[in-house]
Order: sequence, then C-alpha cells, then structure tokens
Amino acid sequence: MQTFLLICDLKDEPEAIQAYIDCHKAVAPEILESIRVAGVHQMSIYRWHNRLSMILVGDDNFSFERKAELDNANPKVQEWEAFLGQYQTNLPGTPANWRWAVTEKIFEFRV
Repeated sequence: MQTFLLICDLKDEPEAIQAYIDCHKAVAPEILESIRVAGVHQMSIYRWHNRLSMILVGDDNFSFERKAELDNANPKVQEWEAFLGQYQTNLPGTPANWRWAVTEKIFEFRV
C-alpha cells in the first residue's frame, strides 16, 4: 500500500466552501467506482478554512498517471471535476488549473 497527502485550496468564499462540503455528502456511485478502479483503497478529505487535505491510500500498483488516464476517459468523472473546479482555486506557485498537489513527506514516527 502507498499513502499520499494532497492539498488543495477552495475559493475563500463561504458559499464556495459550503457548496464543496455539500456536494461531498452524496458522491455519485460512478465517481466512487472510478476511485476504486484506479486502485484507491481509502480516500479522506479534511478542511481547515479554505485549505483541503486529502489522504489517499492506494494499492501497490496505484499511480497518478494511471488514475489521470482513467479519469480522462470517463465522462462522468470529467463532469464531476468540472463541477468541483468552480469552487477550487490554484495553490500558490502551481500552474493554471492545478488543483490537488501531492505533498512531500518529511517526517514519520511509528511505534
């Protein structure tokens, strides 16, 4: 298994933040299935103000390149991403239309 932490910023507008939260209360089964097919075993999104953090746990074969290929070939996922895009904004220092950025792990403690 592989674990990733991704970050994303929402527009700093109360309506955009609430709309993003609301649309994740009932994610379409086709979207959930696309996540599973990509090799994701667990996905959680956390929020602090307008900053989102996603914990993604994928199987050993998971790759963001493969997930992007699958997503690009799935019209329902493209529709979902376009819908969510209206609430998201670029992270500082990222290219245009960049949403989620993979963070670098710099510390880990385990017992």
